[in-house]
Formats: sequence, C-alpha cells, structure tokens
Amino acid sequence: MAVAEIQTPVFVGIDVGGTNTKIGLVDDAGKTLAYHSMPTEQEKGPEDACVRMAQVVRRLIQETNVAPADIVRAGLATPGPMDIHQGMILRPGNLPGWRDFPIRERASHHHGVPVTFANDANAAAYGEYWCGAGKQFDSLVLLTLGTGLGGGIIVRDMLIEGEHSCGGECGHILVNPSDDAPMDSLGKRGSLESYTSATAVIDRALKALGSVTVTSLAKRRDAGEPITPHVIAQEAERGDEVARQVIMETAYWLAIGIVTFVHTIDPDAVVLGGAMTFGGNETEVGRAFIQRVRDEVRPRLLEPLRDSVRIEFASLGSNAGYIGAAGLARLEYHKERQRSA
Repeated sequence: MAVAEIQTPVFVGIDVGGTNTKIGLVDDAGKTLAYHSMPTEQEKGPEDACVRMAQVVRRLIQETNVAPADIVRAGLATPGPMDIHQGMILRPGNLPGWRDFPIRERASHHHGVPVTFANDANAAAYGEYWCGAGKQFDSLVLLTLGTGLGGGIIVRDMLIEGEHSCGGECGHILVNPSDDAPMDSLGKRGSLESYTSATAVIDRALKALGSVTVTSLAKRRDAGEPITPHVIAQEAERGDEVARQVIMETAYWLAIGIVTFVHTIDPDAVVLGGAMTFGGNETEVGRAFIQRVRDEVRPRLLEPLRDSVRIEFASLGSNAGYIGAAGLARLEYHKERQRSA
C-alpha cells in the first residue's frame, strides 16, 4: 500500500485471546493497513507475548511502508479481570499464569510507544462504534455472544469502564433470582450469561432433546457428534423444531437483559456480535433470532423508546477487537493533543 493512501498518524491494535492474538495497523480514518494473527501461546507467559507482539508490529510496518515515526500509540485489549487504571492484567480465566502482570507498561516498553489498555469486549464495542455497525450512532451497547456473554457500552465517544474496571460487564446482570436458575461461568445463578452463553444453549438443547430420537438434532447427538451452537443453528435452518425452540428461547432471555440496558443507558442501538449469532443476517434462522429479540424487547420498553432504539447485528466480526483497541488508542492520543494545545 502506498504511503499516500494512509491517513496518519497510525495506531497499533492488539486483541489478546486465549488461543490467538490479533494485531493490526489502523490509520487515523479507521482503515486497516496490515493485519496478522499469531498464536498467543499463553503457557509462555505475558512477557514473551509482549515481545512477540512487538516483533509482529515491526514486520507489519515494513510490509506496509509505514514510517515508524507515524506509529504514535498502541491499543491493547485483553480478557478481564483487570485493573485498567494501573495497567494490570489480574487473573484471566483463559490465560492461566498471566496473574497480576503490568501488561500496559511492558507492552509499551517493547513497542516503544504509549499503550492504551482496555477490556477485550469493551474494545470490540468501540470497534463497532467507530468503524462497524454502530458508526451511524452516538451511543450503543454491544453484546458478544460466545462461550460467555461479553459486552461494552459507548456513550458519545466515551467507553464506560467504571471505577473498578468492571463497567460494561453486561453478561453478569441478574435476570432470574430463583434458587434453581442456571449458573454462569463464575458460579453465579440467574445472570444473563447463564441463559445466553454457548454453554447455556448447549445445556438447554440437550435437556430439550431428552430421550427424543426422531429429530435431526437428536440423530446427530446419537451418532456421537458434539452438539454445539453451530450444529443447533444448522438443524434449526433445516427445520428441526427442537433446535429452533432453543434458539428462540435464547432470544427471549437476551431480550430481557436488553430491556434493562436500554432503560439504564437509553442508547441509540444495541448491537449483537460474537461467534453465536446463529448465522446472523445470512440465514433465515439468524434473521428470525434477531426479530424475536426485537419483538420481545419492544413491548417492554417505555413508549418513547419503542421505535427509537435499533437492534442490529455487528458487522466487523472477529476484527472488532483489534480495530477497537486501535480506535481507543487514537481517542486517547487526540485527547492528549487537545489538552496540550
């Protein structure tokens, strides 16, 4: 890519996952100039990962002909829990051994630029807000459906991180206080995550199947195939009523949580992303899923909100994290420039 096409300055975006770490160079207009995914190799520890991240960034700079001086800041997104103010990653469940590590300072040391540190779901929310499905809105809530339920809240260019780095933990709001409600990944009963995570969807599907053998989903189970949200979505698309019922029940519980977010924040939009959107806009089941969410949300809202708040699928896919991390670095860079002007 020719330098003339790049709107400087340029920002590094890094999204650390339990399996892979995504790294991109993103210019001031939100254009990805270069991208690479590397194995996180979490067993080697966070210091080693910071070294390898910086090596990847140097290679991407060479490949894109970006002047090193144009790289002014990096954004680093990791799973929580974390202490954002201190730049510490604390005890993330999917990165065992990465305990109480000053990752912001060490990443800055290896990259040679200041680093903006963020929760991974919050970074994804900012990515959708800046460059994705939320770019036409002034405020949004992003919910990421996957192994757990992540979330992020943006209000007029401000990321809601909270005083204790736990702002936007949307999956942990309470939707059912019953003693027999299911448990989430942290052992808490009745949270939104306990009804809408991949684990919850699989558990509900297996319970709904019971001893049934005649449905196509049951036949895949009986053949020894693992039941996953992807398999459930496939069979729902083919007409399996049990699979479809499980997906629609997921939409119901998601809607219950969304009503709380909307009444608390009054956003322009709620955006649904992550790996478990049942095909999204590309499938009939995905479209039916989001329409069920809308239909369950609307009558529960205050009347002025019913036709104002949009519910849409995310558009950046798994790239939202590194793009959002770069966007948060950009936001902090420009704020610092304004303060010093």
